[in-house]
Amino acid sequence: MGIKILRPMTPGTRGMSRLTKTELTTDKPEKSLTVRRQKFAGRNNTGKIMVRHRGGGASRQYRLVDFKRDKDGIPAKVASIEYDPNRTANIALLFYVDGEKRYIIAPEKLEVGMTIMSGPTAEFKPGNCLPMDNMPLGSTIHNIELLPGKGAQLVRSAGGMAQLVAKEGNYVQVRLPSGEMRMIHKRCRATLGQVGNIDAKNVNIGKAGRTRHMGFRPTVRGSVMNPCDHPHGGGEGKAPVGGQPQTPWGKPAMGFRTRKPKASDKYITKRRK
Repeated sequence: MGIKILRPMTPGTRGMSRLTKTELTTDKPEKSLTVRRQKFAGRNNTGKIMVRHRGGGASRQYRLVDFKRDKDGIPAKVASIEYDPNRTANIALLFYVDGEKRYIIAPEKLEVGMTIMSGPTAEFKPGNCLPMDNMPLGSTIHNIELLPGKGAQLVRSAGGMAQLVAKEGNYVQVRLPSGEMRMIHKRCRATLGQVGNIDAKNVNIGKAGRTRHMGFRPTVRGSVMNPCDHPHGGGEGKAPVGGQPQTPWGKPAMGFRTRKPKASDKYITKRRK
């Protein structure tokens, strides 16, 4: 997709850009693969705000995307490329020869009418899903599983791509978009190619109202709050932060690592930059 820069007819459209969506072939989703998307506005099950600055936004239908790709050996024809409001990547509707319909993340260069397949015997072409043990070294991949059969968890957003760099025993080594190198079991599946809609990162939102439509509420700077509301608050006029920048809860905000230890950390061979 290309980027369309709008003419500055109003202050909101000055500098605004949007995707041309020339790759999309329909504007209506498959009804059998959509469900109602419940809104939580950043709240947990007790109603407490867990994530600030969330709420509102246009109503959406959730598209049931197939991240497992477990229909092995059954060819599927690409029926359409569609927009998905729940993610930056586009999705592709597949018609399997046995009559079943499924959505998948649309990779780059996937077009309507193409035939794709899953399983160890699938060809090496974009959109096909197979175990990483069956892929050649240097393959560009996305939709990567962390546990065999659990479904894709890594590299699913627009333009994302990882690279298969080595095979060692029961594990393969993958270079992720962040630069991290990780060991993943060879029976885990991945999809060949790069995620489509590469220009999504170049879109300029342009105005605050468009961000509200996406479900985000306004963010207020800590320096304009009162001392009881934020460590940066208080003082006369524009007061400096004074020392270490902090979160509203007093933790360092810059240069401080907050990633908690995980059981899978032992599979990381090189940290991200």
